[in-house]
Amino acid sequence: MRVKRHPNNPLLGPDIDHEWESEAVFNPCVVEKKGKRHFFYRALSSMKPHNGVEMRVSTVGHVEGMHDSCLSEREMLIAPEKEWDAFGCEDPRATYLDGKYYIFYTALSNYPHTPEGIKIGLAVSRDLKKFDRHLVTPFNAKAMALFPEKIDGKFVAVLSVDTDRPPSKIAIAEFEKEEDMWSREYWEDWYSHIDDHLLDLQRKFRDHIEVGASPVKTEKGWILIHSYIYDYKTGKPNFTIEGALLDLKNPRKILGRTPVPMLYPEKMYELNGQVPQIVFPSGALIEEDILHMYYGAADTRCCEASVKVSELLEQLQQHPPRIKCKRFEQNPLISPIKEHPWETKYTLNPGAIRLEGATHIIYRAMGDDDTSVLGYAKSNDNLSIDERLVDPIYVPRKNFEIKKKEGFSGCEDPRLTLLDDRIYMCYTAFNAQDTAAVALTSITKDDFLSKRWFWEDPKLISPLGRFDKNACLLSKKVHNKYTFLHRLDDCIWADYRDSLEISQEKNPLGGEILLDVRPDLWDSLKVGIAGPPHALNEEGTLWLLLYHGVSKYDSQYRIGASLMEMLPGDANVTHRLPYAILEPEEEYEHTGYRPGTVFVCGSVEDKGKLYLYYGASDQYCAGAFISLKKLVEELKKFPVK
Repeated sequence: MRVKRHPNNPLLGPDIDHEWESEAVFNPCVVEKKGKRHFFYRALSSMKPHNGVEMRVSTVGHVEGMHDSCLSEREMLIAPEKEWDAFGCEDPRATYLDGKYYIFYTALSNYPHTPEGIKIGLAVSRDLKKFDRHLVTPFNAKAMALFPEKIDGKFVAVLSVDTDRPPSKIAIAEFEKEEDMWSREYWEDWYSHIDDHLLDLQRKFRDHIEVGASPVKTEKGWILIHSYIYDYKTGKPNFTIEGALLDLKNPRKILGRTPVPMLYPEKMYELNGQVPQIVFPSGALIEEDILHMYYGAADTRCCEASVKVSELLEQLQQHPPRIKCKRFEQNPLISPIKEHPWETKYTLNPGAIRLEGATHIIYRAMGDDDTSVLGYAKSNDNLSIDERLVDPIYVPRKNFEIKKKEGFSGCEDPRLTLLDDRIYMCYTAFNAQDTAAVALTSITKDDFLSKRWFWEDPKLISPLGRFDKNACLLSKKVHNKYTFLHRLDDCIWADYRDSLEISQEKNPLGGEILLDVRPDLWDSLKVGIAGPPHALNEEGTLWLLLYHGVSKYDSQYRIGASLMEMLPGDANVTHRLPYAILEPEEEYEHTGYRPGTVFVCGSVEDKGKLYLYYGASDQYCAGAFISLKKLVEELKKFPVK
């Protein structure tokens, strides 16, 4: 796919004869009507007194044109007028629909600008002379654009939300009537259910997304040109332009997206200006088989680039979206504490269980003696740590986990299951000499919640001499059987038991292979459970199984997802994603004892979301979340053959 910049770029630049646009003109959008193109753009004045402060004032400029030539005098169209846009009107997105121009813009109500003062305004006009002005969002938002036609009888818009309170989000809003666009009641209800409206376009936690142009219609779907800013949170952001294809009837559904940027700063007029190295999309128009994209360059000039619609659609359709976990803003959640001898070096691989409205996290910790013990932390909102104990809650007690020689040893990688008012914990026991094995212990729910750490004496349940780790007990008896999952050698096994009277000496875990490696994919070297699976029905016959996989190509640990069906005396993986839903990307996942590792030992479900707690680079505990419904829907696209 080839994107071409216009040979006459920049199309518009500052005009020193117009004080109101003497500093910069950028972020243009375009509306075509009766063969003429109306260009709307952000204009920036030179420094001047304004509302009691010295500042550069943003207004919305307008000029009529034909292709790349101006046919009229440039004019200031929208200027600060209301209390809610008193300090600037930025970045217009204009749509002509039902005989009216709807011009959304960023409204600034204070100076210096704060998130609370940055919202969306709307100017509605039939003739671009008289305007009705409205404050749209009661919350922080930018860059709203109306679809150029109604969908199922409704006005539909796309907007950037929480842009100045990252992570920024791109979302869809639908309106039964025009007045809903500026109804506070509508927006307060909409924002309270924002997860239902999101377009999941953010690839990495450190990146940033914003709406670009009003969507343009093709026979294959709506093309949404948007801004994608890589490494936004690192202080060295990379501004690029990307595209997504949205379903014609349901624009919340993403059909495809560009795998790499369509455009990034490389020309002199994009590299130098008010804010260097920026290309920011704000307008789009289709003419025959050409998509014209209008963008701001270095926050100083208006430019254009174009691409063949057929080529863009082909690329978009070849790259359907992948569902991914989103990391917690507060990551890493748990880090080593030098003042606690037992956790001075590593805090990793947390198990988790949700009880009585809180998430309880049991994590592995190591001090200078390289002995693994287990610590406790609690989260009330699933996203941050509200309590963390100063002493470990579980330490090696038995010969099979007490250090026999120098090296790593102890109690590793806990996985927690609530069954019949008792919490069962499987963990890996290792004494630095014998083969690592699965140990099983338990505690009453009441004792656990009261922090009376009366753990039952642990026992080994692995086969003697076999390398066995990553085990858990399912939270329901299915077909009157207890089910254990564990990793023998390089794959996940399932074993079914009539009782929990299991021991290494008499009847150790075994069973049959449930999930194996895939030689040519990301889980090609070994696989193991990520944490106890989640039951998807009351009968316990369908489960969501998350697992970790290691690649023989780069040795990194990633997290995958599968669906498991429980039959009498048998379990089968029926669906399995071909890609990972969580993989090492962030710095804290690449700088610890084992770089390139995300390792989940526990996840909890709450209000439709699945919260994953994981070890990052074998040094920190971190968290991520994903929509349970969307994950299951995505899994059903990939049956195991």
